Amino acid sequence: MTSGIRAWRIGDAPDLAEALNNKKIHDNLRDGLPFPYTASDAEDYIRSILEAPKDSQYCWAVTVDDKAVGSIGVFRGANVHRLTAELGYYLAEPYWGKGMVAGAVKEACRILFETTDLLRIFADPYGYNKASCRVLEKAGFAFEGILRKNAVKNGKVLDMHMYALVK
Repeated sequence: MTSGIRAWRIGDAPDLAEALNNKKIHDNLRDGLPFPYTASDAEDYIRSILEAPKDSQYCWAVTVDDKAVGSIGVFRGANVHRLTAELGYYLAEPYWGKGMVAGAVKEACRILFETTDLLRIFADPYGYNKASCRVLEKAGFAFEGILRKNAVKNGKVLDMHMYALVK
């Protein structure tokens, strides 16, 4: 089994839809993704990232044997935060707990620090999402603090944990 990251392809839409049709994944992402998630939704997403303005976002498919099983997205801030970017990721449930995401996050951050002017990449997972916090720690991110009552997800007010990696 070979895992890694690569650019998205329109042909990845069925695999992306399969990975995202999981309530456990949706419960750990930001609001706005449709559920159930269709191949058409996946095609729209892939097209949007392929057509995004250069240097505004950086997105990769997380793959196993070239099949898309997850996603990493890094989204550049604006104004005084233009050299900072927010990281988000998910992985299809059958691949959880295998260390794949930490390696993929490391690779994405290495690429970005080597090829862009970004100085800081941060992520703020929900406080209850210990697995995501552990991914960030394994990828070299430093825990910077707790953002108390920072989000409302599924009708619950949640803390978020701030992690960052700096160049």
